[in-house]
Amino acid sequence: MVARTLTLPIDERQIHELVIGDTVYLTGTIYTARDLAHLKIKECLERDQPLPINFQGAALFHAGPVVRKTEQGWELIVIGPTSSIRMEPYAAMVGELGVRLLIGKGGMAQASRENFQRHTQAYLQAAPGCAAQLASGIKSVRNVYWLENGMPEAMWVLEADRFGPLVVTMDCKGNSIYEEVKSRAHRVLQEIYG
Repeated sequence: MVARTLTLPIDERQIHELVIGDTVYLTGTIYTARDLAHLKIKECLERDQPLPINFQGAALFHAGPVVRKTEQGWELIVIGPTSSIRMEPYAAMVGELGVRLLIGKGGMAQASRENFQRHTQAYLQAAPGCAAQLASGIKSVRNVYWLENGMPEAMWVLEADRFGPLVVTMDCKGNSIYEEVKSRAHRVLQEIYG
């Protein structure tokens, strides 16, 4: 387990180097996407409409930020992760678009683990309850798409400078900290209850 600072966009080689347990800090552009943003991406693809951004090598953060409009533009107040399992139906889609990193809380399901191997992706756990700390790693809000969906469901384009710490909890080799913890818990329960 090592600490890594990655500059976005990133490539497959960098994803292959990530091991569960590694600590990661990100610099560069991060995109937020919750349920409705994923649905809008899906609709664009189904209607053969252009997407507002190129997701190749991107980091997609499952988060609904609190943002304030100022005379100078948008100002990020806080940003914390949301439960990633809700985005499970879109895992293959974002992999096919070239997204390399998914950030959120709670991990994702078996289908995502398989997609992470197929599309060379990794999942990074952001610490829940640390929205102010996470916001300190964002230096600016560059843009927003689909604001008509509401602030948390819009897709925000954030410029990060050492955003984190994040922990690699699912890698591109099929490993998952969540599964390891679950297996360990089952073994302990077997020992206790025989």
